[in-house]
Amino acid sequence: MKKEFRIKKNEEFQYVFKHGKSFANRQLVIYYVRKPAQYHFRIGLSVGKKIGNAVTRNRIKRYLRQAFQELEDSIPNTYDIVIIARQPTKKMGAAEIKKSLNHLLYKEHLRKK
Repeated sequence: MKKEFRIKKNEEFQYVFKHGKSFANRQLVIYYVRKPAQYHFRIGLSVGKKIGNAVTRNRIKRYLRQAFQELEDSIPNTYDIVIIARQPTKKMGAAEIKKSLNHLLYKEHLRKK
């Protein structure tokens, strides 16, 4: 995933948290806000220190970025999306994280068919 498609600044995260909608399952929490003037969706990832050490947190973020890259064509371009990982993601593999993310995006109608 290219860096210009990531949310990095704290103000951008706070905007999504404050003005966006949220939805969750046991593994992930998703916040999203629509931005009509945008040409590509952007993602922000958050994995807290309670989940594990830096190696574990970076692995989870890598799996999430990979899942978004594989689902890139089916996500509308006008959204900023923030994903927060919960404790069960620590024991999940890439396929399980992708399945969980896919479920959330489908439930919230953030995927094109």
